[in-house]
Order: sequence, then C-alpha cells, then structure tokens
Amino acid sequence: MRDSFAIAMAVLVTTALLGGVAGTVTGAQPTIATDGPAAGAQPAVGTAGATGPAQTGDACGFPFNATDATGETIRLEERPERITTLNPSAAQTLWELGQQDRVVGVSQFAFYLDGAEERANVSAEFGASVERVVDTEPDLVLAPNSSAADVGPLREQGLTVYHFPAATSIDDIAEKTETIGRLVGACEAASETNEEMYDAVDAAENRTADVDRPAALYPLGGGYVAANNTFIDAIMNVGGADNVAAEYEAYPQLSDEVILETDPELILVTDPEAAILEQEPYASTTAGAEGNYVVMNVNYLNQPAPRSVIRSTETLSNAVVEIQDASGDSSDDTEGGDSSADGSSDDNSSESGDSSDGGNDSSTDGMDGNETETDGGAGDTGAESPGFGVVAAALALLATGLLARRD
Repeated sequence: MRDSFAIAMAVLVTTALLGGVAGTVTGAQPTIATDGPAAGAQPAVGTAGATGPAQTGDACGFPFNATDATGETIRLEERPERITTLNPSAAQTLWELGQQDRVVGVSQFAFYLDGAEERANVSAEFGASVERVVDTEPDLVLAPNSSAADVGPLREQGLTVYHFPAATSIDDIAEKTETIGRLVGACEAASETNEEMYDAVDAAENRTADVDRPAALYPLGGGYVAANNTFIDAIMNVGGADNVAAEYEAYPQLSDEVILETDPELILVTDPEAAILEQEPYASTTAGAEGNYVVMNVNYLNQPAPRSVIRSTETLSNAVVEIQDASGDSSDDTEGGDSSADGSSDDNSSESGDSSDGGNDSSTDGMDGNETETDGGAGDTGAESPGFGVVAAALALLATGLLARRD
C-alpha cells in the first residue's frame, strides 16, 4: 500500500508541474473596502487575536470590494444568494454561520455536512470541475488555498472568485471566518463563531495546563507527517501536545530512522483501528509500545475551520489528560479509543475509511492545503534535514497539490 501512496504522489506532482499550479501570492493578504452607506466604517473584530477584515452591523452591507490572496479585487454589488465552495473548509464555515441554504455547490469531501449531498458536486478528478462550477450559476465562488489552480480558469468564465491565503494558525482561521462572514453578509454570525472557537481554545489549554505535554506525531502514511507551519501543528499545540516533527516544515517525508529518533509518546490517527501503530517504525516508538493514540475526526482535523478547531482541540486535550491519568500503563491502549469519541462520531463514516497505506485515513485526500504554502517551506528544510532526499524534498514542497483535497 505504501507503493500505491508513492505512485499517487508521483502522479499528482507530475500533474502539478505540467499544469503550472499557481500558489498564493507571497505576502498577499485579503483586504476589504466597503462602498455605499458603510464606506469609511472601521472594521470591528469580535474576538481576541482575530485580525480579519469582517465588519458588523451596518458595516456589513453591500456593495463592497474585496482583494484576495492573489491580489485580485472582486466587487459584490449585492449579497450573494448562490455560493459555490471548492473545498470543504469554506463549506464547513458557511454551515457554521448558518448560511448553508445559499450554498449551491460543494466538493465531494464536504458531503459529511448535513444536507451537503443535496448540493451540486463540483469536484473533478483533481481539484474542481470548471464546467460543474459554471453550471451552479454562482454569485460567488469561495476558493481556499488548495484550489489555487482552479481560480484562473473560473475567472476566465466570468465568475466572481475569492481566493483565500494559507491558514496555518488559529488566528488564520478566525481571519478566514470573518472574511467569509463579510463576503456573504453574515458578520455577526462570524464574530459569534470566532468567540466560540477561542473559548474552546482557552478551555483546551486550561484542561492541559497542569499535565505533562506528550511528544506527539501525526503520520500521514508513506513516511509523511504534519510538521511546523501547519494547521494540524497548531491543533497539537493547543491540545496540549508537542509536535516531534516541529523542526521541519509543512508535510515532510521522514525516514524510519528519523521517526524512531523523534520517538513520539502519542500518535494521532484518523483510523479507529489505529492500524499504523502496528507498522514499523511506529510500532517501535514509545507510543506504539504503550498503545498511546487518539482517534481524531478526519474531517475536523484536516480542515482549517472553526468547528474543526473546537472539536479537534477538545478531543486531543481530553486524550492528553487521560494518558496522564493512566500513569504510563503500557498495557492499556483504551485511552485513544475513549478519547476519540468526539472525533469519530460525527457522521463522516463515508470518508473516514479512505486510507492509502492501511494506516491513517488522511494520507491522500484528508489534508487541507490551506496550511502548507509558506516561504522556504518543506523544500528548503528537506534538503538539509536527516531523512530527506532531493526527491522527497520536492514532493514535500508540492504536497499541497496532493494533500489538499479536503480543504
């Protein structure tokens, strides 16, 4: 199965190279300029730490202009009534804001959302289908970072597309949420959602404040792991764990020797059977020997959106506390199963079995590419770090194309 993962990776990397996949413009940040009665109003940020451009009250009116991560300025004359999302993090956010009735198109990986299967499926084999998106007749298309290659062709069809920058932190999620709220005229709901998210972050940090932080790892299969400057790394930090891969960037491919050297005490999995702990090198780590794992919800862990933060940090922080309470009883591997209750019970069984190597489910289609495009990312780190080769470094740099199918 590892061979299949490598083949899939090679095919997608080749496709990305041939297609000239466009990434987020370096340094570009979304800005919003409101016209009409609300012109000149100052943005009101509803939550601590959020730096997004969302505005509340009268300042959430139309028309307004918004400049996205590509540097493109779009103009919405009125509130969009037909919204298509290319990746599920944006869809999840709209559901969270109570705006799902205006969503007319979603990607196949958003079908776990209640009622999403009734919307048009705009997915293609890789990315979004331009034809399917056009057929939804959207007033607005939301394109998270992993859909960079889809933006140009959709704009050529005359569609209004807003492209988000990479989201690698909780504050990035808050900013994206406020931006979506402003784009669709739901600013108050966005502020309330962010407040709930930050409350959950505080609760998770308080829950683990007095316990030892386990050294943790989230393996994706084939040696790939979630490292620094990723949304998943942010979840691990808030949830009370230290990412043993934090010295690397994005989604590097580590050798077995390096994984053994990092020796994680806790493994994050999305497979309820935690089969990857029975495979080397993970079986020979402390986590494998003691059966310390936590089952995370594959959709919530891999999609940078508010509900993802709330559920994932709660699940992980509870698991960290339970493992501490177990006092290192290596024969008891029920901590991970018990702590997965919140992460695995939310009607996403249709996707939670997509495993590329018999280990974690999220190896190929579970990741959210909004986290991975950073300056001097995995490519630079991979060339200098143990466990990387030139090919592996290139694959890690382009991992967004492969790992972003569920953004």
